[in-house]
Amino acid sequence: MPNPSGTDNQVGTDSATRAERLRVAILSDAAPERNGVGAYYRDLADHLKARGARVELIAPRYHAGNWHGGCRLPLPGDPTQKILIPSWSRIRDRLDRLAPNVMVIPTPGPYGLLGLYLAGRRDLRVVVGFHTHFEALTDLFQGWGLGARIANAYLRTCHRLLFKRSHLVLANSTQMMEIARTMGAQQVGLMATPIPKPFLDRPPVATSSGFKRILFAGRLAPEKNLDAIVEAARRLPDLEFLIVGDGPLKPWLQARSSALENLTLIGWAKRARILALIDSADALVLPSKVESFGTIALEAMARARPVLVSSACGILSWDVLSRGLFQIRADEHLADALARLRDLDPAIREHRSRIARAAAIELNERNLEHWIAVLGDSQEPALHVQR
Repeated sequence: MPNPSGTDNQVGTDSATRAERLRVAILSDAAPERNGVGAYYRDLADHLKARGARVELIAPRYHAGNWHGGCRLPLPGDPTQKILIPSWSRIRDRLDRLAPNVMVIPTPGPYGLLGLYLAGRRDLRVVVGFHTHFEALTDLFQGWGLGARIANAYLRTCHRLLFKRSHLVLANSTQMMEIARTMGAQQVGLMATPIPKPFLDRPPVATSSGFKRILFAGRLAPEKNLDAIVEAARRLPDLEFLIVGDGPLKPWLQARSSALENLTLIGWAKRARILALIDSADALVLPSKVESFGTIALEAMARARPVLVSSACGILSWDVLSRGLFQIRADEHLADALARLRDLDPAIREHRSRIARAAAIELNERNLEHWIAVLGDSQEPALHVQR
């Protein structure tokens, strides 16, 4: 319905004007194709650019099996990931060309710390994105011993430094906001998660008439509770399980997939293929033990797919999204939850999937407006879409 007052048009015009004034530098240790944090800022950069902002995403790159962007060091506990030491001169030159008016830092590694230093030299506002409680993740890796304590001490120190020097810390759940405060953050706000433009722009593909193919996509690591997926494949031989990703548990999963005909390990895949795999699936599962948000769940919602998540997934704390999700109950295994979802009236699954896509679109728009306001240092209301 048309708005006689023109208020909505004015809001859109103001937002576009603020976006066009932005020159944003994002310095991240997460390669855009390798994990949720990397994907987050590539997607955010794409949306901001579409609104007219100038954005430089400065991060390592992973292409054709090789890492690019600096001197490579192994990541303790995960040989599939690398820590890259960035080239100071190359980053300085990119910042000189952009002349940013705000710096975004989402990681406590060498790229993030160099970004913090350069932001201080240039007197830039710093917004820190707090996505992952790395200290909690290191507790899940068995056999680290002294290495786990050293990693925790390093991460705590770097996070405290980032939080102390930042103008604002944005976290992706109320729980993460509280953790940031305990680590010294003074100004803390809430952020949601952007969705890749193709996931929104392409009309969703209708699901098949049956309920046969189950998809997991993410890092192959202990916090993802991959044992539950393997056990579900054993218990539900009539379902086909696809696992997409890379990580320290890949060899273990390769052995399990060889033993189970209905379990296929695809390995790492680019985002374009992830979209196609989501469209080919009848449901996506995320049974994680630790999951501050769950970006892949939101992406599957955007494609109008049933999404089944554990209670540990932060995405459940978002009111606007929880209505479109299915949850693994505390008293049931993933296999039981999948059987329950399979036995639902298909019309109910389809209705929930439509709710899910609408919610994902709404949250993406709210989050983009919020980021534009934050980056422009506008005194906009906080993002309120959580319980």
